[in-house]
Amino acid sequence: MVNDRERFLGEVIGQIRSKEAKVSVEKELNYHLKEAKEYWLGKGLSATEAQEKAIKQMGDPYKLGEKMNKLYRPKVDWLLLSLLAAVMMLGFLPILSMDSSQVEIQDSFMRNRVIFGLLGIALAIGIMYFDYRKLQRWGWAFYLVGVAILYGLRLIPSYTINGEPYFGIPMLGSFNCWIALPFFFLAWAQFFQNKKLKVWQLFLLFIYSFYLFLMVPDLAISFIYGMTVLIMLWWSHLSKKTALFITASTITAFIIGLVAVLPSLKGYQNERIAAYINPEKYADGSGYMYVQLRELMTEAKWYGSSAGQGNVLPGTYSDYALAGLTSHFGYVVTVAVLIILLLFVIRMGYIAIGARNRYGKLLVIGALALFSLQFFYNIAMIFGFVPIMTIYLPFISYGWMSTILNAFLIGIVLSVYRRKHYGVMTERECEVN
Repeated sequence: MVNDRERFLGEVIGQIRSKEAKVSVEKELNYHLKEAKEYWLGKGLSATEAQEKAIKQMGDPYKLGEKMNKLYRPKVDWLLLSLLAAVMMLGFLPILSMDSSQVEIQDSFMRNRVIFGLLGIALAIGIMYFDYRKLQRWGWAFYLVGVAILYGLRLIPSYTINGEPYFGIPMLGSFNCWIALPFFFLAWAQFFQNKKLKVWQLFLLFIYSFYLFLMVPDLAISFIYGMTVLIMLWWSHLSKKTALFITASTITAFIIGLVAVLPSLKGYQNERIAAYINPEKYADGSGYMYVQLRELMTEAKWYGSSAGQGNVLPGTYSDYALAGLTSHFGYVVTVAVLIILLLFVIRMGYIAIGARNRYGKLLVIGALALFSLQFFYNIAMIFGFVPIMTIYLPFISYGWMSTILNAFLIGIVLSVYRRKHYGVMTERECEVN
């Protein structure tokens, strides 16, 4: 009886090429055979007869195997990969738009951009071939690594810039608390599909990590992190009513905390807030960048700047890359770049909808949130709708950390898409595979 089932499974799995697919197909077929056998046992058949009926009901093993091979064949999202390659090429534009007086660093930036781009594409493809389901056992480990990074930056930084701590890595450069984001992102994907964790436990995990980000301190990353977790919350195992309550409570607590902190702000902090509201009044100080960005975007043409006109603002290759693009190449190029980045958002949303595995869906939702928050905030910042913070335009702004972080996110999405028909991997399967 057992041999008949094993023979049937062997004939089906023999038609499947992918090793990963074989594991998922065998698991699914065993489930269906068990269900069918129990049905026939309930009809009064003996165990042997019920097993035979269940196997016969499945149909021809060779045809079934061919069908399963086609269904479970690992898929490559060529659209997302094409977008990644295209946007990596477009990442050279902010460097090309640099002022002629910056020729020396421009050459260096071009070389670095080639390296960052190749590393980013290699990372995304490498993660695509890695089975993301193996990561779901390591949620706590990822959380602790993220905490350790934030503590390290707080206690033993290599150096600080404007009060923000950095670690230095030979040959690569520096990184700040943005490097902790991928670890917390992976941790929350596991936490939100773990039904053993209570709401109060999730709340404490969030508050503790959010507090560490604030203590670094980095308001930009704190904002991105907090919003990402709240967005992922809505696709967790918790009910929508609970998610709504937590979201409303968090936003209310944030507003109350903000109002409570305002009286204790220092003079320069109050000036920054006032400069955002009325930049012209502080045009020689905290409002300078707001005024300059507004003028740059207002004076920009559809088809680029006049001959010899260069960018006079600092950071037009990094934080303000969108402004640099618009000023130098015109709104036509800027719109084209934004459309390509928007296609990333749309494509990731489509993949999230089609993901069968809850853990995979949470990963894609988290990646989509992290990418979209950077994308939309940077655009809103350049046009003066939100306060200026150090939030880069994904893949376009110059910087190895931003490029690698977003390439990692795209790699995770590609990995989920590649296995979108696969079920949940058990802990034993994670260990074996």
